[in-house]
Amino acid sequence: MRIHFISIGGAVMHNMAIALQKKGFTVSGSDDEIYEPAKSRLEKYGLLPQQMCWNANTITKYIDAIVLGMHARKDNPEILRAQELGIKIYSFPEYMYEQTKNKKRIVIGGSHGKTSTTAMIMYVLRYHNIEFDYLVGSMIEGFETMVGLSETSKIAVFEGDEYLTSALDLRPKFHVYKADVGIITGVSWDHINVFPTYENYLEQFRIFIREIPESGQLIYCADDDAVKAVCESTPTKAKLIPYTTPTNIVENGVTFITEKSDKIGLKVFGKHNLQNMMAAKNACAYAGINAKQFYEAIQSFKGTANRLETLEEDAHSIVYRDFAHAPSKLKATINAVKNLYPNRKLIAIYELHTFSSLNKEFLPHYNNSMIEADIKAVLFSKHALEMKKMPMLDESEVAANFGNDVKVFTDKNELRKFIESNYTKNENLLLMSSGTFDGMSLNF
Repeated sequence: MRIHFISIGGAVMHNMAIALQKKGFTVSGSDDEIYEPAKSRLEKYGLLPQQMCWNANTITKYIDAIVLGMHARKDNPEILRAQELGIKIYSFPEYMYEQTKNKKRIVIGGSHGKTSTTAMIMYVLRYHNIEFDYLVGSMIEGFETMVGLSETSKIAVFEGDEYLTSALDLRPKFHVYKADVGIITGVSWDHINVFPTYENYLEQFRIFIREIPESGQLIYCADDDAVKAVCESTPTKAKLIPYTTPTNIVENGVTFITEKSDKIGLKVFGKHNLQNMMAAKNACAYAGINAKQFYEAIQSFKGTANRLETLEEDAHSIVYRDFAHAPSKLKATINAVKNLYPNRKLIAIYELHTFSSLNKEFLPHYNNSMIEADIKAVLFSKHALEMKKMPMLDESEVAANFGNDVKVFTDKNELRKFIESNYTKNENLLLMSSGTFDGMSLNF
């Protein structure tokens, strides 16, 4: 089978290309720009395109299928050539479904918590030597790639993003995977550039629920009012499995949960992570893992890259990096760190980076999202707004929406000076962004 990837440099795309090559497929690809770590990883496997460009001549009748990334536009010359030749074009979610359509698919959806929940399920299944296919949006310790495919597995675990599938397919990705077991971790309006109203955004989750078969399961967070409402009001014949935050205590910076008479110590913390763990526990039960086996494995789970990842730590302070970008995730992440160290000052820094976060109309949703932090600041890049062709934001307006005690910066160097003037290594420092803080060094 010969597969060509248009936009092979994407985070998931290059991982899928590697996974298919490992499966024995002949793989080629193209892109107009490829950055690290994708560049080095593709080069390692001999998949790095020789030139960074689109070239219709690379598309021939000998290609069996095209896999299309979100980065490619509808008028891409390679897409047009493939259409002329009648070659089947798949989005990467469609091709993941094609590879796993005869397996039971566990799909994790939600505005936040998807990656962590997916990683927990993967970790526990791997711990107990259960073979499975997977797709996850972050590098997970113990897994070489973010995509895994095999001929013999009977289960597939997918992180189900609600963003659009491709330039040719405007369905949300998590609809395409056709879940046998669907998980919804949280619902908080996001991606307003493609879902202009909250009601429109909610409808995507209703569609996800309605498409779960009668033989399937819907696992959902009953502690989240929006999730509970959408899951319990949407008609479905699937089995409903609600979960809530388990009983827990914090001792000397370690979170313990109590299960019957057992006290189980964890390496993760925060209410949202405990909820994610309960979602994972129910999904693993579907895969044949009992409660005792689940807790045996999950005790050693350390989390995922950029999700409350520890960058530096000593006896008096910790520097965390987190992917938080939605208002609800900011609030949950700050609350988690503050609850773990209630007597230690917390400095919280956030970068506006996504289309939603940089949208003036969306800013009011951030009101009080950082309230539990002792010192807080927000960065946004004027260059990023120009690149995204979005209206310029006013610094005072950003501050007013977050709260008047939040400092706002447009210059990463000024932000770094602010951090250095407040961070004495006797506080916790929390750095939250789905971007790179405009390239600012995160070493403090």
